Amino acid sequence: MMEAAVIVSILCLIGLGFRAAFVVISIIPVVILLTIWWAMMVDYTIDRVSLFALIFSIGILVDDATVVVENIFRHWLEKGKTSVATAIDAVREVGNPTILATFTIIAALLPMGWVSGLMGPYMRPIPVLGASAMFFSLIAAFVFTPWFAVKVAPKLGALKKAEEKEKKAHARISRMYRPIIMPLIKNRKLGILFLISIIGMTALLCITFYTQHVPVKMLPFDNKPEFSVIVNMPEGTAMPDTANVTLALAEALREIPEVTAVITYAGTAQPFNFNGMVRHYFLRQQPWEGDLLVMLTDKKERDRGSHEIAVAARHILKPIADQMGARIAVVEMPPGPPVLQTLVAEVYGPDADTRRQVATDLVSMFEQVENVVDVDTYMADPYEFWRFEVDTEKAVRRGISVDTVNGSLAMAMGSFKLGDIKRGTVLEPTYIVMQIPLAIRSQISRLGDLPIPTADGRTIPLSELGEFKKGYEDPVIYTKDLRAVEYVIGEMEGRLGAPIYGMLHIEDLIEEYTTPDGVQMEVMPKTILGKPGDWTFVGTRADASKSGYEWTGEWTVTYETFRDMGGAFMAALVLIYGLIVWEFKNFALAGLIMSPIPITMLGIIPGHWMMGAEFTATSMIGMIALGGIIVRQSILIVEFVKLEVAKGNEVQEAAVRGAELRMRPIFITSLTLMAGAFAIIDDPIFNGMAISLMFGAGVATVMALLIIPLGCISAKKQFYIETSDDGSVFVSPSYARIEHVDDEVESTPSGTPFLMKIWGGIFSALTWVFYIFRAVFTMAMMGVKSVFGMFGGRGGGGTPPPPRAPTPGGGTPPPPRGGGTPPPPRETPVTARGGTPPPPRETPVTARGGTPPPPRETPATTAGGTPPPPRETPATTAGGTPPPPRETPSPAPTVTSTGTPPPPRETPPATTADTVPPAAAAVANAESQVDAEDGIDDETSDTVGRKRRGIRLKQDLT
Repeated sequence: MMEAAVIVSILCLIGLGFRAAFVVISIIPVVILLTIWWAMMVDYTIDRVSLFALIFSIGILVDDATVVVENIFRHWLEKGKTSVATAIDAVREVGNPTILATFTIIAALLPMGWVSGLMGPYMRPIPVLGASAMFFSLIAAFVFTPWFAVKVAPKLGALKKAEEKEKKAHARISRMYRPIIMPLIKNRKLGILFLISIIGMTALLCITFYTQHVPVKMLPFDNKPEFSVIVNMPEGTAMPDTANVTLALAEALREIPEVTAVITYAGTAQPFNFNGMVRHYFLRQQPWEGDLLVMLTDKKERDRGSHEIAVAARHILKPIADQMGARIAVVEMPPGPPVLQTLVAEVYGPDADTRRQVATDLVSMFEQVENVVDVDTYMADPYEFWRFEVDTEKAVRRGISVDTVNGSLAMAMGSFKLGDIKRGTVLEPTYIVMQIPLAIRSQISRLGDLPIPTADGRTIPLSELGEFKKGYEDPVIYTKDLRAVEYVIGEMEGRLGAPIYGMLHIEDLIEEYTTPDGVQMEVMPKTILGKPGDWTFVGTRADASKSGYEWTGEWTVTYETFRDMGGAFMAALVLIYGLIVWEFKNFALAGLIMSPIPITMLGIIPGHWMMGAEFTATSMIGMIALGGIIVRQSILIVEFVKLEVAKGNEVQEAAVRGAELRMRPIFITSLTLMAGAFAIIDDPIFNGMAISLMFGAGVATVMALLIIPLGCISAKKQFYIETSDDGSVFVSPSYARIEHVDDEVESTPSGTPFLMKIWGGIFSALTWVFYIFRAVFTMAMMGVKSVFGMFGGRGGGGTPPPPRAPTPGGGTPPPPRGGGTPPPPRETPVTARGGTPPPPRETPVTARGGTPPPPRETPATTAGGTPPPPRETPATTAGGTPPPPRETPSPAPTVTSTGTPPPPRETPPATTADTVPPAAAAVANAESQVDAEDGIDDETSDTVGRKRRGIRLKQDLT
């Protein structure tokens, strides 16, 4: 990390000058400390992967500060003075593009956090900490950098000298840049040929993956200080023979100069390590199983890596093992996620014999492939063993149980633990074991003299209780997902060390093979593109009725990782495109800004080919991150063109001048990125990421400075696109005047762009789906409520209340809840809605031509309150103004009249032009109802009733 920070600092000093570089360099410790604090908050440890994430971030976290500081000093040079207002204006000018560029990098990194499988948790610190560092660098660039730049602002004399240097630098850039780009601008055919050649070269380089000039691998082999050699003798071999073979192999390994020590194990496993956990080597306890642990010198003291030494050891040991009848496997520590073996084929079949025969045939196919080595299976060959059969009749007659005989034999053979020694702080106990010497227990005749204790304290020789007989050991049965399975394993060697290359050659042989049960097994690509019910994505899915196989091991992790990485790359492109469209409000310009992303392959693929490295998962991480990094350079140029066009300049001159002015910060940011990547290029695991960032950023930066200006000139009309108030898009009339276009520009709307139509259609469809779903859901809930309402009543068998639809009177009163007198009904006639009319009031009302009586006067005067104004529409003379409610209290509870009273509330009063507005009537009804309720001392005038009437009042008002 320190090495990367020093390299980045030197580049900033060369490209920006002392003062500006000092401001930018100060960002590095600030952002790194904030990122480490954030790692602590999200419970991430500082390990190898997280450290490489921070090293990778050093190259790009100074980008925002570099752009801001360079623009501040450039504005100071143009103004001729160092003022705070000029610095603020400079930050404002690059504010939006810097924010957008930073979020594009974050958008490129974050989708990698959703990689599934074993590689997801392993690589997750890179997107999490990388995105966090970029966000903190953005905050520091806008908060810390301007303040610090003002504090260290140069004097006017130094500023003038710097201005002269700046002019000379721009003149040199212009003399170098314009002769290259102007012929491509002036000559249209030359520009088209340049574009076609770039596309063709990119496609041609991608073919190198197919031609295997650039091999693909999950993760490269790491440079470890040790490796192991697994020795498997024929089943049933005695331990002394296994020990002799391991000793001979150890003597051969000592001839390798990098080997410092070799530890041999026979009949037991080496101490528990990562391979022991993953590949279950700790279970190797048979006499015919042995291990060799090979220790190497420090990686800084040797020229060869541990993988090269392991390959050399394999070539030395293989002839010796074949001569002594042993099978060996040189096992290196896996560099990443644990797998059973590099190349694993799971064989399934209808029965054990067919399954084992298919596995045996696959072994011969594995051995025919050139790069496949250390071929073996998990099947155990049949072997004889001695078994003591107890004569139960004799044993029972002498009072000896079978368990006593078995326990005595186990103690003599050393497999019976008497106890353990308590040694304080040790992690594993030390067991106490009694064992007969090997020279005695290896002779069956002498084991017959083993004394067996009886119940009465005597001893009887073992031979008196039974006899030793030979038998064959039953084979081990492995199962996976409730299916019996056999494993065929192997390792890959050479330049094409990925399992996919060995699998393809093996499947060429499988195509010509027919299983004992007459099945022609499928091969790729059918095993990848087949139906889910028939095949998996990693091999043929065999059923219980026929033979089949599945590829697992490192291939499973490789496939899942590259599949999820590809999905993350697609998601990153969509997110970046959405951010650019959101900022520029133009689909064509967004596509132009993203056009340099495929050009990164022009540097990534040749870089891997020249360095002799595989394209690994870390290479793809660098490629995805580079997609977001290279976009920021395009954004800076396009944003400058927009500003210049807004000032009235031509697009052609603005594009060329924008590339010239932005060239220095663009090159500085690219060089700092390449410098940060250079610090990790020697690491075997992250070598692919370093190559992608170094070569991809270098080539893509140069190509972007040519492609983006040419694209801006070709799409110059997009810089004059405007949107009218009705949403239509048209070309600004200034287009013809500024760009000197001969054809008359249409001032009428030019229609909606095709991509905008698609987006609008999708948005409209989603909107309609949402509203239709909501309507259906609402109707269903209303139906459910109505069904439940039919079975639920409030009273004890009373008539259900009438519906609550708003009426001219204001609603239906709630039903009575007890034995009390119900409150007087409202003026809304219930007979109009089919209900039972209420009883007439005690005081007959007058005819419509007379003065209407105040409603519910008797309860109000009884309580002593002022009667409320009438609720129903005041029947005054036609065209008259109705009296305001509650202004003149009524002196008497009754009113005499000469008219004939109408039938009690059977027909609603007809509304005429001289009635008061409904809103006024509703307000009057509300006030009268409140006063009436205040004056009623009845249990039906409770809080619940008031709340219900309040709800109906709100419905009437609305």
